Amino acid sequence: MNEENSAITANFIQSLDVGIDVLMAVAKHPDIRLSEIARNICETKPRILRMLRTLERRGLVRRSSEGTYRLGNTAIVLGTAASTQVDLVRVANPILESLSQKVNETTQLRIIDNGESLCIAKCEPTRDLRVHCMIGRRRPLHAGSYKVLLAFLPPQIQAQMIPVTLEKFTSRTITNRAQLSLELQRIREAGYCVSRGEVSDQLVSVSVPVLAFDGSVIAAVNIAAPAFRTQESDIERYIGLLKDAANEISKGLGW
Repeated sequence: MNEENSAITANFIQSLDVGIDVLMAVAKHPDIRLSEIARNICETKPRILRMLRTLERRGLVRRSSEGTYRLGNTAIVLGTAASTQVDLVRVANPILESLSQKVNETTQLRIIDNGESLCIAKCEPTRDLRVHCMIGRRRPLHAGSYKVLLAFLPPQIQAQMIPVTLEKFTSRTITNRAQLSLELQRIREAGYCVSRGEVSDQLVSVSVPVLAFDGSVIAAVNIAAPAFRTQESDIERYIGLLKDAANEISKGLGW
């Protein structure tokens, strides 16, 4: 072992490194089993079990009655704290708040994560009847206005992201792959997506893509509202406001 490697080892805690590997395995594969974690990171099951028990004690993972593991509440707190430090969220938060005040409805920022749309920032109005959302909540990409994220992916990646079987949520959910492909092409040409009752019959949502510094779509900004009080004139207004908000976020990211 040379001096450089010795210096690295002296500043390296192997057990902590393995613990982080275990935590990341649970984060990437919810409801993973002990044996799978051990196999994935090439460690013994007794050692992984000790790591999991420690992480569970600190609330970073939780064990189900079936013996599988997923992230715990402490991990969610850490994730929320980390997200506030990410440029995308930092730039978007005041813009989402301003947008929510203008329309008096719920606004969200979503990204693609592990084949789903993931809410990473949101703002809700103070009115009693509103669309409730949660940071960290996931939704399928093929249903709702989050299809806008799918629409702007390169064709090969887009095809990989579309499941073989498209889950049906309401009578308006698109469950045919060919029909979905045509819809994605239309969304790409329009530059926005409007969803009327695809995930919930009572919900209308509109999403517009947010661009990174290189012009690629990095996220989608969204307005979600109860269907009963959303008119076509409201939707047209939302589209314009969302485009302005998306442009502002994109410029904040260097586009």
